[in-house]
Amino acid sequence: MSIWLTDDDLKLTRPAERSFESPIPTRVVSNGEYLPPPQTPAQARVATEIRALARSFAPKLGLSRRDFLRTSCGMAAAFLAMNRVYGAVFEVGEAEAADPAAAAERRSGLAGQRIFDAQLHFVREDYPGRGILGLRRLAAEWNEALPSREPTPADIQFENFVQEVFVDSDTTMGILSSAPNDDPDHWFISNDEAARARQKVNEWAGSRRLLAHAVFTPGQPGWREEVDRAIEELKPDSWKGYTLGDPGGGSKYPWRLDDEKLIYPAYEKMLKAGIRNICIHKGLVPPDYERAMPELWVHASVDDVGKAARDWPDLNFIIYHSALANLAFREGDHLGRFEKSGRIPWVSDLAEIPAKHEVSNVYAEIGTSFATSVISHPGFCGAMLGTLIDGMGHDHVIWGTDSVWYGSPQWQIEALRRLEIPERLREEYGFAPLGPADG
Repeated sequence: MSIWLTDDDLKLTRPAERSFESPIPTRVVSNGEYLPPPQTPAQARVATEIRALARSFAPKLGLSRRDFLRTSCGMAAAFLAMNRVYGAVFEVGEAEAADPAAAAERRSGLAGQRIFDAQLHFVREDYPGRGILGLRRLAAEWNEALPSREPTPADIQFENFVQEVFVDSDTTMGILSSAPNDDPDHWFISNDEAARARQKVNEWAGSRRLLAHAVFTPGQPGWREEVDRAIEELKPDSWKGYTLGDPGGGSKYPWRLDDEKLIYPAYEKMLKAGIRNICIHKGLVPPDYERAMPELWVHASVDDVGKAARDWPDLNFIIYHSALANLAFREGDHLGRFEKSGRIPWVSDLAEIPAKHEVSNVYAEIGTSFATSVISHPGFCGAMLGTLIDGMGHDHVIWGTDSVWYGSPQWQIEALRRLEIPERLREEYGFAPLGPADG
């Protein structure tokens, strides 16, 4: 079994050339680790509202509907449409949609905002897997800037990565990640390639814009020697690991963060080298994963985080995707499930670790989990952020986008700037408001 979408799965998805161009997504999109659900009625209403607002505002500005939706005014109109369907969840006024000067004023006021993206990706030029291009086909539902053509490997390679992340968005800095595989030929990029990309971007920029992980693979042949080599030669800024073994879901090398015999000696080396941040993929498994592969499924949960964090207080454990179990919920289940129980699978478990284990070195990264939930049900997204902030503190919730799979992360940046936790959730659960765009 693989948690990447199969060819049969991709046949059930919608290609880019038939997609509705919108500044923000109008349906759930998979990052390749689960089959996305169909567009819900609410999401269809958002698309209808966006079209209606574009038809209203575009002629007044002398623009076509498509050109209007590519402007800052079009971005504001899309969030107006979301509010019409989901309630007042996003901070946006009609003046931003109607008046380019108002939209420009808001954008200029945020120009100095420092944005660090904790999860970025691209693949090397000789990467053999073409199935991952399915992500770019799906991503047309996320990002209207993606070209309406069949994607090519160049779309997810280095040069386009630089364009979409550092030119087409407000991202200031970021860290380049990768994903391991039992077969070394199927790594997105090697640790050496990540280090070279870091050097090239920073030389171009004349400043420190890109950091780089070194991926470590406990249990695989030669993994300890690779940790030593990375420390000595590559000087990574952080570490990246998959306790599942690899994204394919069928790895022979799953492992646990609290395995004292296997992984603790590596922690000692990392700490001694002063490379203290360890990023770990958790969550984002298919709905049937528990049934299909129970012996591996548990490795994607967070039941191994607390002990490791307590045993190694001078290391930071950054949990990617905030461990959100999966995103293949149907309409109403997003917020409904939370309101029935006050919990979100694995996210709530993660948020409770600091208090339960008396640690302050566990962080939640929100890549993909934020992007998908904010367009499928923004109220649920607010509940997720509220849960994480309440349990971990706002300074322990980390921004990440999983780009370049989905194109430029600019719409995600705008969504976070504008999102607010609904007032009724703040009152019922004691969540603090997210505050203004620069808060």
